Amino acid sequence: MNRNQFLYDAPKAIGGKAEDEDEEKEERPKSDIGMFSKKLEKYFFEKRAVYLWGVVDDKSAKDIVSKLLLLDADKPGQEIKFYINSPGGVVTSGMVMYDTMQMIKSPVSTICMGLAASMGSILLSGGEKGSRYIFPHGEVMIHQPSLGGYIQGVSADLEIQARQTKRVKEIGATILAKNCGKTVEQIMKDFDRDYWMDAQGAIQYGIADKLIDKL
Repeated sequence: MNRNQFLYDAPKAIGGKAEDEDEEKEERPKSDIGMFSKKLEKYFFEKRAVYLWGVVDDKSAKDIVSKLLLLDADKPGQEIKFYINSPGGVVTSGMVMYDTMQMIKSPVSTICMGLAASMGSILLSGGEKGSRYIFPHGEVMIHQPSLGGYIQGVSADLEIQARQTKRVKEIGATILAKNCGKTVEQIMKDFDRDYWMDAQGAIQYGIADKLIDKL
């Protein structure tokens, strides 16, 4: 090895060692985070609590439904607490959660922490009657479903999409009417625009039952 080659290779060797040390430092926090997550999951499992943070989609539906089924199988008939902070999302994903809540043996109490909008409001309303809670500054919003995005296509396709939207709107209105003690016609009317409610308004509307002031 000549002198020039050594001088060229030396920084690589030194750099490689430094990189290894950096990787070790990075691995430790990741390991700590992983341990904390496992402890958190165990804590929530013992408390029989599930959380919906963010949008309703297939990923969140899989997570929530899996936990509901697991908790129900673990102790059938015992209360499960479902905390919600969601702007809504995919209707079909939300309906999977909603139907699971209704079919399991364990009663599900729902708690709106910050926001229960769109599909989130239907999930909130689907909790056990008398056990649907809302935080003091929680908000609820109901509205008709949207096809989303830029709609285009032949007239026949547009008609199909319009019929599907109308069908989903009627399903949502029927569910809320049943859970809130209102008529389908009233819900359909309120669906015409984004209908916002504060905590007390949500209780008066019938989507929630009680204000929660202690966890």
